[in-house]
Amino acid sequence: MSESEHRMIEILRILNAQEKPTGSKLIADELKNKGFNLGERAVRYHMQILDEKGYTERVGYAGRMITQLGREKLEKGLIYDQVDFIHSKFEEMIYLTDFNYMTQTGNVVVNTSTIYNKESVNILKEFIQSGLSVSPYINLNEDKTSGEIEVTTICGTTIDGILLNEGIPTQLKYGGLLEIEKNQAMKFTELISYKKTSLTPLDAFANSKLTSVLDVITKGSGIVPANFRLIPSIGKQKTLSILEQLNKIGIDGIIDISNDGEDFLGLPVPEGMIGIAIIGGITPFCALKELGEEIDIKIGEELRDFKTLKPLTNSMEKTLMPGGNIQHPKTPFLLSKSWNLIQQVDFDVEKRKGNIVSNVSYINKDKIDTALDIMEDVYNNNPKYINPYYKLIKHPTDENKVGIGTICSLSIDGLLINNGIMSNPIYGGLLELTEPPLFIDLISYMGTTIDPHKIFISKNMTSISKNQGTKKILASFKEIPYVSRDYAVHLLEILNNIGFSIYKIGKPREVTYNAKADNYNFGIVCGSGLNTISAIKENGIDIEVKAIEKLLPFEDMERL
Repeated sequence: MSESEHRMIEILRILNAQEKPTGSKLIADELKNKGFNLGERAVRYHMQILDEKGYTERVGYAGRMITQLGREKLEKGLIYDQVDFIHSKFEEMIYLTDFNYMTQTGNVVVNTSTIYNKESVNILKEFIQSGLSVSPYINLNEDKTSGEIEVTTICGTTIDGILLNEGIPTQLKYGGLLEIEKNQAMKFTELISYKKTSLTPLDAFANSKLTSVLDVITKGSGIVPANFRLIPSIGKQKTLSILEQLNKIGIDGIIDISNDGEDFLGLPVPEGMIGIAIIGGITPFCALKELGEEIDIKIGEELRDFKTLKPLTNSMEKTLMPGGNIQHPKTPFLLSKSWNLIQQVDFDVEKRKGNIVSNVSYINKDKIDTALDIMEDVYNNNPKYINPYYKLIKHPTDENKVGIGTICSLSIDGLLINNGIMSNPIYGGLLELTEPPLFIDLISYMGTTIDPHKIFISKNMTSISKNQGTKKILASFKEIPYVSRDYAVHLLEILNNIGFSIYKIGKPREVTYNAKADNYNFGIVCGSGLNTISAIKENGIDIEVKAIEKLLPFEDMERL
């Protein structure tokens, strides 16, 4: 993507953040703050191009506003940049937080959610009273015409901003799912790093099948969304004092704080640092989702004057207790497990024999014929994008279920490495089959405990089997040293002919389907073995999706 296109994306971001028409002077000033030295005349030139493309529209002499088409472009147009933008956005929000807890004035970071009936507000109040919330302070804005209610709540990132204003730097590391047992924090079971993702980590986990907030409220045990950050250990006592003051005015959400350099809730803490776990600000809304309520959640989207927020309740219980620094087994990250399987791939492209890495997902036996029909239809309709190989596998404990083994794209990394070519899995993504195809979401394999494709499936983001609209499929982006390009291309072409779904072999420094490899490397885009599994789920069949499960002999697999 050219520098000019990069500038236009930044202009769209600026306009998207504005609620009124914006002129070229303000845009030029904002661009300068972002490191782009662009004068008003140059801004007007770029704006004219954006107008012609339909991404912006002029509103008299007041300036421009972004259009719906522009918002769609912003979401999809620079996804390789978006994976860095999420972390930068939170750092920006932390910096701009100027809330003074002594005077209770200033701006706080907020989440904005939309609910669709008034009864949800009463339920929300009960959840906030349970203590599984950052704060009871909210703002309700009801649209009388549509009945929609916009609910603004305080985001946990506000605490990072307050600490920074007191000279205590925080490193926002992960958003994830925290296991609670008997009201005590145990360990993080799933994590996504705030770096290198186009999805906000807690948004990725805001799914009723992944959380069990209601169980924590009613039984004291379950799974809640939470964030993990680090601060210098020298600032611990000052931090504790600030947190005590915040608690008095209704801002809390602190689950637990570690000792200096001590493993904490399944995560390593470097020497000289302490870890802090804070409840996800969206936790009450996750509970609403578990009840089947319709709700839209936007995380850390904006700043809001604290004075505009009012307490929904005057009492909050302390539901969660600190874990007492109990040592738990470390939470395993995805690639730790994956590399061990990758190294064992010994598939021979000439003999078409040997082990590959497989996904194994489980389904009720009485649904298997229907599932295989769906898989076959999807392959026949999209042979370029769907891997046709599968194997039925006995469930280890349940006689009423059967596993469907499919080829994991990490098999490609294993084959290349086995032939002396280093291949690094970089992203799991959601690929929209436009012309050319484009990644519209990416999650880095580094710093995550869960296969990114499982996230996209759990959030119903794919559209593989649907005949209407643009298809959205699962794909991976890998990085290979350019020096090995010729031999790598030779092997990849053989794999593609076998049916391993190699979509695109990029060039050095090329933006490949909206993903970008580092210098001196080239990228390849490969299909996911979970595409057929996602198609089964799209058709309303309950299936337990599992990724990167085990090795399987390729020669034992069947073809659709």
